[in-house]
Amino acid sequence: MATDVLRVEDRERVRTLTFHRPEAANAFNETLYLAVADALELAADDDGVSVVLLTGSGRTFTAGTDLKEMADLARAHASGETAGDAGKGFTTLMDALVEFPKPLMAAVNGAGVGLGLTMLTHCDLVLLAEDARLLAPFTTMGVAPEAASSYLLPQRIGRQRAALALLTGRWITADEAVTAGLALRTCPPDALLETAHELAREIAAKPLPSLLATKRLMRDAHRDAVRQAMEREAAAFAELLRNAAAADNVLARLD
Repeated sequence: MATDVLRVEDRERVRTLTFHRPEAANAFNETLYLAVADALELAADDDGVSVVLLTGSGRTFTAGTDLKEMADLARAHASGETAGDAGKGFTTLMDALVEFPKPLMAAVNGAGVGLGLTMLTHCDLVLLAEDARLLAPFTTMGVAPEAASSYLLPQRIGRQRAALALLTGRWITADEAVTAGLALRTCPPDALLETAHELAREIAAKPLPSLLATKRLMRDAHRDAVRQAMEREAAAFAELLRNAAAADNVLARLD
């Protein structure tokens, strides 16, 4: 399902989903959250699709959550107001990522901030442009980790590297991500997408029932722990946003 904020391309049983909000560095607003979630659900049910590949348009993978929408959420929490459906898109996307039954890949074409980092822990294979960088800005913003990254990031890169990334909010270079085990390899920027597609095509050529079974076995080993981590993170996030100082930290990022 292509939309104004999401481009969809099918080639050789590989469906490429391209985040496309160039005016906002491909940041996720509610529209993009729901568009990607819907696209993943459609791909899951399409027997003509064996692999899904995520990437971003332009020079940015994604700047993470749209800070204008997060600021609105912070204001609502800080004032004690109900948030209504705010945040529903994030939760819907997380459900789609956690339950996605087919191989999921990412071609990180530039900076990945917040969700641009944490969603990679839900991908089976990650390739990065040589100049890509990743950032977990949660403590800088006065909020808590998201997307089960408090559980999955230590699983992927070890507790020490995960603590460094989550507690300090330092940038992670593409080479550091590969060395740590968060990504498979780096590629020259102009070769990234085609290199990722070649690997996706190799996987997509395998019998789909075998791919589904293999993905299920890998996913289900950690699914309960992932769900529990997301529940803990959501509770911590909401509690922090009820603190006016934490809300100010989020709002300051807009300056």
